Amino acid sequence: MKLIIINGPNLNLLGKREPGIYGNQTFDEFFTQLQSKFPNLELSYFQSNIEGELITKIQKANDSFDGIILNAGAYTHTSIGIGDAIKAISKPVIEVHISNTFGREEFRHQSYISPNAKGVILGFGLQSYILAIQSFL
Repeated sequence: MKLIIINGPNLNLLGKREPGIYGNQTFDEFFTQLQSKFPNLELSYFQSNIEGELITKIQKANDSFDGIILNAGAYTHTSIGIGDAIKAISKPVIEVHISNTFGREEFRHQSYISPNAKGVILGFGLQSYILAIQSFL
């Protein structure tokens, strides 16, 4: 099985950004752990701070992967385009968030991704990605 994790804006700063919310581990360190934990899966990773690059990656992933794990970061709450990209593809998408977005600012309670996602996992830190992978197994 081939899965891709797509992370949006500011997630390249994991390990440095607001460690009280996001922890002290970089995503590269965590991704290496994921690959070790799931050796029978082909895992890929992509991160961008640019909305259009995320949309293009989602569209291309539809042809190359069995599923997508998406943490669109702040674009979750603002990007109709990312929501439409998910609606346009046939592969399942699991929406993931490290923090509990419903326990944060009001604007983070809206998601343009959730209505088109297979499921949503949030609030379990980096463990949210592990739960998303397990949902595909």
